[in-house]
Amino acid sequence: MRSSPKRETLLETAWRLFYRDGFHAVGIDTVLAEAGVAKMTLYNHFASKEDLIVAVLERRAEQFEGSLFSAVEAAGSDPMKRLMTVFDWHTEWLRSPEFNGCAFIKAVAEFPKLDASPHQVAAAHKTRILQLLESLLKALGIRSPATLARQLELLIEGAIVSAHVHGRPEAAKDARSAAELLVKARLP
Repeated sequence: MRSSPKRETLLETAWRLFYRDGFHAVGIDTVLAEAGVAKMTLYNHFASKEDLIVAVLERRAEQFEGSLFSAVEAAGSDPMKRLMTVFDWHTEWLRSPEFNGCAFIKAVAEFPKLDASPHQVAAAHKTRILQLLESLLKALGIRSPATLARQLELLIEGAIVSAHVHGRPEAAKDARSAAELLVKARLP
């Protein structure tokens, strides 16, 4: 898809509104009014509202994963430190003033059918995070890294939801503590 300043404005505006108010609650007219662009401009870049939602989610996944994966790389070569960086990164995100839950969890809730494009983008993002966890656990020499990766994913997802529902950003620290116990129990 070609990039242009108006396309960028649409994506940024749609992200802000969808993340704040929900994908279905925000109408195209609201996005257009906030972005200051004409309907024709929208349809020159996106075939439908759902295509705009998919583009917003793909961009968010790229930003989220880029930041998280960079933090893991910056953690150095110690496998345990790299793994715990995933939890530390989430702790910082949950504390950030912009945190308003997980856009991907929201997308799956609003597009529950497995074949819905927004659902598929969200699931693909969550799968890449799971794969990151599994690769980090393999580097530690963990027995059954795929199983433990799924357990750690549950801790992370639970922390995100708990932080959003209860306003408890420290939920990621709780998840980190539980993760450390699970990992240490599986070390060779």
